[in-house]
Amino acid sequence: MKNRNVGRIIWGLVLVIVGVIFTLNVLGLIEVDIFFAGWWTLFIIVPSFIGLFTSRGKTGNLIALVIGVALLLAAQDIIDFDLAWRLLIPVIIILIGLKLIFTSPSNRRTSAKIKELKNDSKEPGKDTAAFSSREINYDGQIFEGAALDAVFGSITCDLRNALIEKDCVITASAVFAGIDIKVPDNIRVKIDSNALFGGVSDKRKKTVRQETQPNNGLTLYIEANCVFGGVDII
Repeated sequence: MKNRNVGRIIWGLVLVIVGVIFTLNVLGLIEVDIFFAGWWTLFIIVPSFIGLFTSRGKTGNLIALVIGVALLLAAQDIIDFDLAWRLLIPVIIILIGLKLIFTSPSNRRTSAKIKELKNDSKEPGKDTAAFSSREINYDGQIFEGAALDAVFGSITCDLRNALIEKDCVITASAVFAGIDIKVPDNIRVKIDSNALFGGVSDKRKKTVRQETQPNNGLTLYIEANCVFGGVDII
């Protein structure tokens, strides 16, 4: 099942459950207080839990999930707040260590290739959207890389008719924002991401042209950092 479908189903189930509880409360069939102690931690727990299934940057979502659960347990007086905070740092260190241990060789190669390309290339053009939306179209232009930063806004970068003559890197940072990158069918995409309450999703449908693309074909590398935001490859 596709990641976007999983996320939609989980969010749907959450909303259905909340709606049913409200309905039963109104009818007097049950008395469930939605605003229980620590209810606000659900705004951390639910998005990070969904992110484990829908995004590539799972470590950040896992850390956020641990933080959310720890705060919920503390709010419920199951564990002490001081103990929860003291445990967070070692748990985060452990999770980061596990990521380093279990990162696949292909992901390590992607990270290394991105560093190589960034060292060998000139500084890319930078486009920023802060509290606004921005559309960038590279029709007929030579594309050699870009840096996209969106903060409380959105960026759409259209490369479908760009002239891509070599492997290149897009550095995308989304903070409370969304970035859409439209990529030609004949270009492979490899992603290296770090996410907290967000992630990167490749929503392109596999085409015959992509499947038959030779091993020496051109590759677009996406280096993404997301905080309460997302980067979509479309």
